[in-house]
Amino acid sequence: MNKQTNLNFWWRWLVAADIIVIVFGAAQALLPDLIRQGFSLLVFGSASYVDTFPQDAIRYITLTHAVMGSAMIGWGVSMMYTLLTQFRNGEWTGWISPAVALILWFIPDTTISIVTGFWQNAVFNIGFILLFAIPLAATYKTFRAK
Repeated sequence: MNKQTNLNFWWRWLVAADIIVIVFGAAQALLPDLIRQGFSLLVFGSASYVDTFPQDAIRYITLTHAVMGSAMIGWGVSMMYTLLTQFRNGEWTGWISPAVALILWFIPDTTISIVTGFWQNAVFNIGFILLFAIPLAATYKTFRAK
């Protein structure tokens, strides 16, 4: 596989991963009850456990999922622009921008998840970051060499 074919493969992977970010963000923003149940299942082992919380707490959790989802849509669209332009053109900024953004999300989010006892979210984060870390690691030398 030549360098350009290899880069195209990883670029497509990153675009697909970013589409997952945008779709997941949209689900959080547009289907916050479903996402709340999903995280309830992830964290507490029951999709309905959070529904036993006081109504104000449920509404607040729903709000936070919708707000996070909206932020993920914005982040995903911004990253998509970078992938479709700078990354696709082989510019270093096209590689470094998503890499730094992912690190700046992953470290505090995962640390807070572990510190507060919600290790399940940290595991989720690891799976999520691998979607991006694998192609970024695979293309590092190509971008750095330019």
